[in-house]
Amino acid sequence: MMTISQLAEKMIVFSEGNIHDIDHFIRVWTYARTIGKLEGVDQDTQFIIEAAAITHDIACPLCREKYGNTNGKYQEAEGGPLVRKFLEGTGLGAAQVDRVAFLVGHHHTYSEIDGIDYQILIEADYIANASENGWDRDTIRNFRDKIMKTKAGRQLLSEVFCL
Repeated sequence: MMTISQLAEKMIVFSEGNIHDIDHFIRVWTYARTIGKLEGVDQDTQFIIEAAAITHDIACPLCREKYGNTNGKYQEAEGGPLVRKFLEGTGLGAAQVDRVAFLVGHHHTYSEIDGIDYQILIEADYIANASENGWDRDTIRNFRDKIMKTKAGRQLLSEVFCL
C-alpha cells in the first residue's frame, strides 16, 4: 500500500506545478495530521484523515477549467470521482477509498458531520483557508464556537489566530 508520503508526492505531481494548490494541501495536511495526532485517533483513522487532507481539493483544476472558479459545491460534486481515479493502484482498500471519496465530496459541508475524520478535515481546511484568505477574527471565532468540536482543533485555531 502507498504510504502517506508517497500519496503526497503523487498529489504534487498531479498539481502540475500549481504552487497555490500544493501549498494549500500541504497546510491542510499538516493541520489535519496535527489535530489527529493530538486527538489520539487510531492509525487507520489517521491514515484516512491524512489521505483526505492531501486530496481534498483534487477537483480545483477541473473546476477552474469547467466552471471558471473553485466554488466549494463544484469541488464536492467533482471531487469524489476524481479522487477515486487518483487512488487507483495505490493499494488502498475499497472501504478506505470510499471514505476518502466521501470526505473529499463533502469537505465544504458543515452539517451532518458523521465522524472524527470528517470533523478534523473540516477544521484543518478552515484553519488553512482563514489564514490564506485573511478572514476577520469575528468570523474565525464564530466558526470555532459553532463548528469546531475537537479540543486540539479549537486550541490550534486559537493559537494560530491569537484568539
